Parts: sequence; structure tokens; C-alpha cells
Amino acid sequence: MTAVTDQDNGNSNGDSNGGGSGKAAGDTSGRGRDGRWDDGLIARRAAAAEADEAGEAAPRAPAEDDAEPQVEAYVPSGGPLPPRLDALRELVGLSRARLDRDTLAEAGRVLDEAAARQRLSSRHTVIAVAGATGSGKSTLFNALAGAPISDTGLRRPTTSQPIACSWTDGAAGLLDRLAVPGRLRRRPHPGPAAFDEALQGLVLVDLPDHDSAATEHRDQVDRVLALVDAVIWVVDPEKYADAALHERYLRPLAGHAEVTFVVLNQTDRLPGEAADLVLDDLRRLLDEDGIALGEHGEPGATVMSLSALTGDGVPELREMVGRFVQDRTAATRRLSADIDAAAARLRPVYVAEGRPGLGERAREEFTDRLAEAVGAAAAGQAAEREWRRNAGRACGTPWLRLWRWYENRGLPGSLDRMGQALTPPEEELTARQRVEQAVRIVADDAADGLPGPWAQAVREAAFNGAKGLPEALDELAVKAGVPGVSKRGGGTEAGQAAAASPLGGTLGGRPAKPPRPKWWPAAVLAQVSMTLLQIFGGLWLVGQIIGVLEPGLVTPALIMLAGVVGGPLVEWSCAAAIRGPARRYGQDAERRLREAAAGCGRARVLDPVAAELVRYREVRERYVTVTEFSTTGR
Repeated sequence: MTAVTDQDNGNSNGDSNGGGSGKAAGDTSGRGRDGRWDDGLIARRAAAAEADEAGEAAPRAPAEDDAEPQVEAYVPSGGPLPPRLDALRELVGLSRARLDRDTLAEAGRVLDEAAARQRLSSRHTVIAVAGATGSGKSTLFNALAGAPISDTGLRRPTTSQPIACSWTDGAAGLLDRLAVPGRLRRRPHPGPAAFDEALQGLVLVDLPDHDSAATEHRDQVDRVLALVDAVIWVVDPEKYADAALHERYLRPLAGHAEVTFVVLNQTDRLPGEAADLVLDDLRRLLDEDGIALGEHGEPGATVMSLSALTGDGVPELREMVGRFVQDRTAATRRLSADIDAAAARLRPVYVAEGRPGLGERAREEFTDRLAEAVGAAAAGQAAEREWRRNAGRACGTPWLRLWRWYENRGLPGSLDRMGQALTPPEEELTARQRVEQAVRIVADDAADGLPGPWAQAVREAAFNGAKGLPEALDELAVKAGVPGVSKRGGGTEAGQAAAASPLGGTLGGRPAKPPRPKWWPAAVLAQVSMTLLQIFGGLWLVGQIIGVLEPGLVTPALIMLAGVVGGPLVEWSCAAAIRGPARRYGQDAERRLREAAAGCGRARVLDPVAAELVRYREVRERYVTVTEFSTTGR
């Protein structure tokens, strides 16, 4: 059926307009007391024409032609809602890559509904009348409209589809959004209710029973309640404490207290002070549901009692609704409450415990572990020993060098070979495992206290960056100029240490030779001189023994003794002189390898982790903006 606009929404049942049977839905809801149609614009004009013919001044209802230009921007400039919506939109955009679609579904729905509501009339306030079967909500709906628009009776359910009553024109877009059929769109009966200035702009919607046995009725209630600006909950003395009402609707919508009316109907059935007692108990239940009550001038839900059948309390409710409509902030309050509800659901994925982050101490500990894994300390010690060994080769006695050469031949019984066979007391973990452990520890430190999705994102960033980190550390160790580190780690003590301890000996490049001090040539010359003295004195003594030279043991013995004593003395002096430079050289080698490992770890692990933490801080700031101007305190 084609939708009917506001101009003809009361005359879609044209077959019965001329006296037909009128059995279609709503056919009898628009008849006046004299049986004529009076719920549409044509009928009102016909009534006015008849009154003119009779010489009477009939009251004139507002017409579409008299409607003022519609103002679309219902949110005041500088209000809290626009920045909250913008922050929520940015929050969803920044979180799509980190949170699943279901987590962001409610926030996306709120954004879509807010955009849809902002495009529609700002002069209208849509209020739904909801209640359980037999609560009298349709009776109250008719009492507020001043006409029997919605069917009432003993048959259940009486209301099967939403019925709308609009006091002014221009609400067609809002009713289309609610999917109210054109044949169920009404205007109030000409009378005091229709011309009440306070109700101009009101769109009242009568909903099916929320506890109806028909599933489609409950679905319609849930759909419309998510779209209207405010709700009037109608309860009766028998079902006001119904668990279905409180657990399914009132408790989840506790944050929407400012756009909620709770009306205790059918007080005419309660004797004496029973109505006050039931109303007090209703307030208690609402308080337990977490609904703030608008008492003593505080913002919150409006709670009152009335009898729609007798009219007792209906004028008071109509006055409250009128003030609420004329305030024209219901749509803003509803959207703000929706944002609060969406933010409350998102709180576990945005609010961290404590102050998560990657502190300086955690960074230093990570660098220390990488340096340990790459063998920076061992490489520094090897570099220092390499310096001393070169000094010993250059400044040592030839006899000592000959002995060392014998040991370095790798004979099975040599002390050096036995020393190489012994495994140093290191940790049981291999170097690669130590790198993985270092990454895992720094990832756990950075993710500590973060909400689950962001903690997972931080760990994934760390683990993805750690792929290939051991090989990268190998390459950077070579570029750092660690002495003696060769392609297979052989040939030198540092190379062997690099092959055995740091990262499996996959380093490439040529071994770096320690620089020689300027005084080494003089020491070598002195050592050569001492050796020549030993040889000269020895030959002199041999010549005397075989009789070639004249006897005289003192002089050659003294010369030979001077060479024998002077050689170790020169070597000892050189060893004492190279301690400081060797230590500094070893420390410099350790520092270079440590810095190389730190730079590689920072680029591959710490920087991606820091980027994730920055992203989390950005979404955390957006979340704070979303919740900063909350009007519900949630």
C-alpha cells in the first residue's frame, strides 16, 4: 500500500469514507461522536464548511499551509553533542583495525541513528506510549490525543501495529523513519487537546504490547523504542513489578531517565491510600533498576499515577508532556543517552587499569637482554684479550711465543684445547631463545594494564617485529666492528665466542684487528735486542767451551743473563702498559655491539610497540571526549 502523507493520512480508507463497512485497521478510530470522519484534513475542512454554513465559527486546526519553515539543525551551536558525536566517529574509525565488528556495532548504530535524526524535523518530539497487555496504554494514548484514535477493548492484543498522532504537520519524515503506515497516522480531534499550544510539535506513538504473545509485536516495540525521542511507560497495579518489564527494558535503559515517563495507570481500581503505596513501591523498583528519579528539581525520570479511564491525573501528565515538548531538547537528550550507553559498553576495551606504557626502565632492561643475547660482554672481553694477545705476540719473548704456538696447534693434551672443550657456565637458553624471551618480557611490560584488544595488538607488534631479529643482530654486530668476529666465528677467541654464544655464528665479514699503540715498535726493538743479547752471550760461551775463544765466563754470562732477564722484563712492562688501553678497547667493542643491538631492537620491536601505545592513547583521548559531557553520569 502506498504511504499517505500528512495531508491525507486520515483518509487512506477511502472505500469506507462514503459510508462503507469500515472494517480495515483504524476505520473506526477516527469517527466522531456523530459517526462522521474527523481525523483527517479533508474531514476538518468539511466540518469547517458545515459550520460556516450554519453561521458558526468552527475552531480551525493547524494546516500544512500554515506550518512554519522547518528548522533542521536542532543541536545548538557549541553544545556538547556535536563534539561527542565527532569523537565517537573518530573513535570507531581508529578502532576498526583493532576491535571486531560486533564490539563496534552499537556505536555504529548510534552514529547512524544520530545522523538520521539530525536530518529530520527539529520542531517535533516523538514520544512512544509503551506498556504491557491490559495496562491501559491505548486508553491513555486516546486521552492525551482527546479522541478514540487507538482501539481499546477486552480483545488481546488490541494494538497490533504502531499508531501515530501528530499535532502539527511536517512529521512525515519522522514517521517514515518509524515505519508507521500511512493509514495509521492520525491528527488529534479538534478540541482543547488539538489546540493546546504546549503540545504543538508532539508526535505520540501508541506501541503494541511489549509482552505480547506475538513475536512480531515485541520486535516492533524494540525497533520503535530505539528510534523515538522519549517513552511513556504505562504500568498497572498488577504488572508494575513484572520482571520482563524491568529486566528487558527499564534496567537496560536506565541511562535514558531524562527522556522517560513512568505512569502508574488504573489508580481508580485501588482503594484508599493503596495508590500511594503502590507508587512508592514502583519508585523503589525503579531506583533498584538504576533509574534516576526526577524529584526535587533533579534531572531524571518522571513518575506519577493517574487513571486514563476516569481522567484523574491526565491533565497533569499532559502539562508535563507539553513542557517537555516545548523544551525541544528530547532528541538531543536521547542521542546523548544513546552515546552514554554505547560508551559504557565500550569501556572494557578502552579503559586501562593503571597507567600502561613503556617506561625507561623497561627499555633499558630490554637493551640489556639483547646485549646479553648478542654476547656484547663476551665480545668485549674477547676484544680485550685479543689486544693483550697481540701485544704479547709483538712484545713477548720468542721462547714464550714458541710455547704458545705449540699449544695452539690443537694437540689433544694442550691446555688451550682443553679450555676450549670446557663449556662456560652460561644460561641454559640459547641466544635465539634469549632474544625471544627479551621480546616477550618487553611486550608483557608494555601491555600490562591495557584492555584485552590493545594488549593483544601490542604483543603482535612486538612479535612481528622480532621476526628476523637474531639475524639482524648478527649483521649489525659485524657492522659495529667487533674484533675477531668472522663469518663462521673461527680463528680468534672473539670469533669462537660469537659463534658459540651469540645467535648461532651466522655473522659475516672479516675479523677486525686491534690497532697498535705507537710505542709498540720500540718495545719490539727492545725485545729483539734482549734476544740478540741472549744469542750473543750464548754463542760466546759455546765458543769458549769448544776452545775457539779465550776462556772468561763472567762477561758472556752477564751478557746472556741481561738478555734472559731483560726479555721477560720488557714483556712484563708491555703487559702492564696495555692493561688500560686493552680494557678501554674491550669496553668500546662491547659498547658498539650493545648500541647496535639496542638500535636494532628499538627499530624492530620498541618503535612498533610505541606506535601501538600512541594509537591507544589517541583512542583513549577520543573515548574521554565521548564520556566527558555525559549527562547521565555513566
